[in-house]
Parts: sequence; C-alpha cells; structure tokens
Amino acid sequence: RDRSPLCERFFPEKVTSLGKDWHRPCLRCERCGKILIPGGHAEHDGQPYCHKPCYGILFGPKVGARGGIQTGWA
Repeated sequence: RDRSPLCERFFPEKVTSLGKDWHRPCLRCERCGKILIPGGHAEHDGQPYCHKPCYGILFGPKVGARGGIQTGWA
C-alpha cells in the first residue's frame, strides 16, 4: 500500500502525482528517464512523460513535409 508503483519498495520520501505516491527518484519520464516534478509533467495511459520533448514527440500532432499538421483526414 505504501510502496512506489515503479520499484515496489517502501517510501523513505514520497511525492504524489497521477493519483499515486512515488519515491522521488521513481517519478521519471517513461521515455527519457528524466526525474519529474509532481504536477509539472504530462501523462498518457497513466504513465508520466516530460512535456518537451518526449510527450510532444510521442503523442503530439505530426507535421508533414510542407509544415502542415497531418490528421487522419484524406
């Protein structure tokens, strides 16, 4: 119950983000591993991501060769 969702160890120091308690060093970007600040990051499928560049690269709009945003529309 009082364990980090990443490493499953008890908390010597904890931070709360995404509705969970984390060890301070366990709250990291899922893509690049950067340590994040609670409330200062993005979330996708319950996992934390840094806003720039990781979340934007993975989940942001895709830019086409001519600089326009690509959508699912033909």
